[in-house]
Amino acid sequence: MQKLSVITATYNAAKNLPDLVQSLLSQTDMDFEWVVADGGSSDETISYLKSVVGINLLLSAQQDFGIYDALNRAISLSSGDYYLVLGADDILYPHAVEAFKRAAGIGLPDLVTASVESDHGVMIAGSGRPFLRGQLAYISNHSVGTMIKKSLHDRFGYYSRRFPITADQYFIKRVCGASETVIYKADFVAGYYPATGVSGADVPGTMVEFFRVQLETEPNSVLQLVLFILRLIRHTPKLIRYAHYKKLRDLPQHE
Repeated sequence: MQKLSVITATYNAAKNLPDLVQSLLSQTDMDFEWVVADGGSSDETISYLKSVVGINLLLSAQQDFGIYDALNRAISLSSGDYYLVLGADDILYPHAVEAFKRAAGIGLPDLVTASVESDHGVMIAGSGRPFLRGQLAYISNHSVGTMIKKSLHDRFGYYSRRFPITADQYFIKRVCGASETVIYKADFVAGYYPATGVSGADVPGTMVEFFRVQLETEPNSVLQLVLFILRLIRHTPKLIRYAHYKKLRDLPQHE
């Protein structure tokens, strides 16, 4: 049986963690480790994590350069053959660890991807074409939905700091673009992934980084430029709302 590490990056996440912890404690298979890399939280995150019992928890707390730097640290500290990324506000359904490990035993694939429930419905385990959908052509979602063989980082490197928002997309695209990569699409829903966080909030930043990832991982750069322009047009209302919200947020606050 392959060993699994659950990986979480935290920063001032105390209010979100109880639901995640409860979902981990509810697993039908508790034979996993939970590696948490905290980026220097100033709230009750550390004290809460130290109070958790019933989970094999390894905590690393130090300043970092963002979520992917923290994930890289956690992966390096992990001892599992595979790892599964969970955000502090994610939920893992009770059967997920057992189902992921069972799927890993079928040919020892490089990636095991399952469906994920989100605010927008169920994200299925990889569909479409990579030139259009990026990593989602191969997997359902990086967090909650995909178990990754740790040894892949020896071949493809760790999450790149050149992509503060979409380093997971860059890594997955490179891994899945290799002809020898084996992906197992499992038939279960792994958990719940909320449409929050940097990628959900920073609309223009996410769009630009996705475009950069596609330029570096797809052969037809002209096509990617056309698709980027079309996405800008399609998401113009969302971009306008983002700009308006940012302007209001940056206004001086008066009592």
